[in-house]
Amino acid sequence: MTAAKRVHLFEIAHGRTGDKGNRSNISVIAYDPRHYDSIVAQVTVAAVRRVFAHRQPGEIRRYLLPQLAAMNFVIDDVLDGGVNDALNLDSHGKSLAGYLLDLEIDLPDDPRPPG
Repeated sequence: MTAAKRVHLFEIAHGRTGDKGNRSNISVIAYDPRHYDSIVAQVTVAAVRRVFAHRQPGEIRRYLLPQLAAMNFVIDDVLDGGVNDALNLDSHGKSLAGYLLDLEIDLPDDPRPPG
């Protein structure tokens, strides 16, 4: 893949979140399915771990949903003990999704059709 430009993930995708206890659930959904392969290739468990390294997450699992041009991350131990236990209000899932969507990735000149 030849990179034509570097973009923030929020330029080509949006997020949905949830949290339960000390676990955050972050979905990344491509606006255009043609960008899905680039997102899958670069928004990996390792990339997510780097984004949240300062929060010292536990296990991170990624689930791919190609028919929706989406992926879902389940991140353990990332909410400062849980929403009700944390002194930091910014640790809620919605804030973490915004943080992840600031990740920069390379976007090819002519993304291939999904498939």
